[in-house]
Amino acid sequence: MSAPLRLVLFDVDGTLVDSQGSIVLAMTSSFEALSLPVPDRSAILSIVGLSLPVAIARLAPTEAPAVQDRLVEGYKQAYHAHRLDQGAASSPLFPGARDIIETLHAVPEVLLGVATGKSQRGLDALLEVHGLESHFVTRQVADHHPSKPHPSMIETALSDTGVSAADAVMIGDTSFDMEMARAASVAGVGVSWGYHHRSALRDASCVIDAFDQLPAALAGIWD
Repeated sequence: MSAPLRLVLFDVDGTLVDSQGSIVLAMTSSFEALSLPVPDRSAILSIVGLSLPVAIARLAPTEAPAVQDRLVEGYKQAYHAHRLDQGAASSPLFPGARDIIETLHAVPEVLLGVATGKSQRGLDALLEVHGLESHFVTRQVADHHPSKPHPSMIETALSDTGVSAADAVMIGDTSFDMEMARAASVAGVGVSWGYHHRSALRDASCVIDAFDQLPAALAGIWD
């Protein structure tokens, strides 16, 4: 009897790539351009993973919708400019990320996907600069879904691949990722090196401290 298809979904910012420098820079630039008080670094990193309009609304809750819209556009422009200037250096892969992607990609019954608060443009550019365009069979982005932790991204990835929820895992660094996994009835694997403290990952099935621990974590969930 053949092994069932499995789906491993990855968050991106804070999980696969360390983009905090780019995120803080772009958010700072956006607020400064409108002469607004810049949120502190911890506040900015706390919203990573949310879709951008939701993130801005949390960081600037008292601003009018029109101002929030301008902050969103300012962030996009600043982030895009930084990416064009820095290339892969703007969002380097975390240690072990490429190896685990290659390892899992080589397993015939394992499909890889992405569920991210990034835009389609941002995700496509990131995968291209790191040479990973061919590795992910389903790419769920903020453009087409409600913000995390709504389960829409995972549910669509399951539908795309034909994999059951019991055979899927969501890997991420934030409470939003783990809450999304729980809402979709999918196991969540938290990573400790991202932008939310380990204590925020209480909905995770387990938390890993390095990518080389992921195969054992997956085996523990599926075996």
